[in-house]
Parts: sequence; structure tokens; C-alpha cells
Amino acid sequence: MFHSLWGQLALVMSALAGTAAFADAQRMRRSDFDRVGFMPWTGIAMISVMVAVFATAFALKGL
Repeated sequence: MFHSLWGQLALVMSALAGTAAFADAQRMRRSDFDRVGFMPWTGIAMISVMVAVFATAFALKGL
């Protein structure tokens, strides 16, 4: 499965989703609420999970 381009994309997007979820959790626990960030971590996590799911499906199908 992971020898295909779709499998590699699924692994990378899964890692990105995990990183974005961790960054979003860190952002929610910050002590200074006036320091706003510019990265939409929740959106990045949601999109990367969707891409990972579709890439996994394509990799398992063999496209």
C-alpha cells in the first residue's frame, strides 16, 4: 500500500493532521489570549484528514 503515491500522500497528510491537532491544542491552552496566531490549525487538520482518508481509499483500491 505504501509503495504507491497515494499511500505516501496518506502518510504525509496523517502526519500533518497530527501536527495541526497538536498545534491547535497548544493554541487553546495559551495563557496570553491577546497574542493571536495566523495559522488556521483547525481547518488545516480537517482538510488534511479528508485528504488522508481519500488517499488511503485510493491506495487500497490500487489506483
